[in-house]
Amino acid sequence: MDSRILPPPYKNKTIEFINLIPREEREKAIAEAGYNTFLLRSRHVYIDLLTDSGTGAMSDRQRSAMELGDEAYAGSESFYRLEEAVRKYFGYKHMVPAHQGRGAEHIMAKALIGPAGGFIPNNMYFTTSRAHQEFAGGTWVDVSIDAAKDPASDFPFKGNIDVEALDKVIEKRQADNIPFVRIEASLNMAGGQPFSMGNLSLVSRLCRRNGIFLLLDATRIVENAYFIKEREPGYADKPIAQVIREICDFTDGCTMSSKKDHFVNIGGFMATNNETVFAKAKELVVIYEGLHTYGGMAGRDMEAVAQGMRESCENEDLVKHYLSQIEYLHDELKSRGVPVAEPPGAHAVFLDAKKFYPHLPQSAFPAQMLAADIYLEGGVRTMERGIVSGQHGEEPYDGLELVRVTIPRRVYELAHLKYVADTIISAYRRVAAESAYGGARGLKMVYQPPSLRFFQARFERL
Repeated sequence: MDSRILPPPYKNKTIEFINLIPREEREKAIAEAGYNTFLLRSRHVYIDLLTDSGTGAMSDRQRSAMELGDEAYAGSESFYRLEEAVRKYFGYKHMVPAHQGRGAEHIMAKALIGPAGGFIPNNMYFTTSRAHQEFAGGTWVDVSIDAAKDPASDFPFKGNIDVEALDKVIEKRQADNIPFVRIEASLNMAGGQPFSMGNLSLVSRLCRRNGIFLLLDATRIVENAYFIKEREPGYADKPIAQVIREICDFTDGCTMSSKKDHFVNIGGFMATNNETVFAKAKELVVIYEGLHTYGGMAGRDMEAVAQGMRESCENEDLVKHYLSQIEYLHDELKSRGVPVAEPPGAHAVFLDAKKFYPHLPQSAFPAQMLAADIYLEGGVRTMERGIVSGQHGEEPYDGLELVRVTIPRRVYELAHLKYVADTIISAYRRVAAESAYGGARGLKMVYQPPSLRFFQARFERL
């Protein structure tokens, strides 16, 4: 066993068979998918590292809890058990379930952003959260720190908000024109990077002084809490559940995609202590998701979320093992010269596509090209996180051109990760050799939907 990766704190009971199809079949599959890994059929994928959303493995306790699901349309007992778990671990008084994080983002954006719109400061952006802010009439504003935009920076808290920049936005736009400030735990687009508790406390103080709602994207809060324990003085000996609760106490509400930290295939929620926001969210969820006591989830799904919450918040060995997998893959690639974003993040290893294809401009979509090349090399599915993931390819754009190699929770083992590392290393060497002779010409986009184009856009080789 490699000493850099911890043994998993669980054992397997059920397995799913996977199959590596021949290269010529992979070439046909990626071409038919328009060189977009989102459009590949799963049967054509060997190791699937597209996302950690809904792709984790549930525990025997979660499966057992699902048998207790109360499928009553109204007043489900499963809802009240989930509500109790949210109050215990997150500390918010009110909770409204949603089918996934995207549903929670939609409801919260509409609940917080009025007809006049307004400006929404964010620590960078996440694709769907920004889209919901803009669909609700808001204007996304970036108040991330400079280190978040630099893949080579090893600053330990690249998810921090630039407090001075936020203060200037509030002064310029006025607090009444700022419906809320959003801070994302383990900032996805910067490489799964955490914020510090010290930074969060400053942001919270600034928001409360100006009467501005502070919204937490809690999707990967467990990893953020663990990084705080490891990297911030004064937290090493605190239980992870206590750190999570302290994070939430600095905020006014959260959205949550339980498909990550809670290991479920579907589910999420929004939560708050604000009575007015809660009342509005309850009204909206009935229109878009379902009654406020199920919000688009079956009773069995709510039971699985509640149990997953208990496991992730109370079993520190789970997050420790998960992060050791990411650190292992990051270090293995880095040691072989592969350009990776620093430092290792919360849910994925991020590859710097600009350094894979230094001759390609961003208009030739190097990250999209790299994700396709990695699939061709060994049947490993990853995803683009660059200019295609920008809302419409428009400025302001943060300049990052990354490929996300995402590790699902409790799914893959060390041998899988070694194979992934070998595949990426092989792709990097092949691309470097080709670059000596002019290299790949990149891709051109032949179709894009009006929003969130990275899900469905199609490309052709130049």
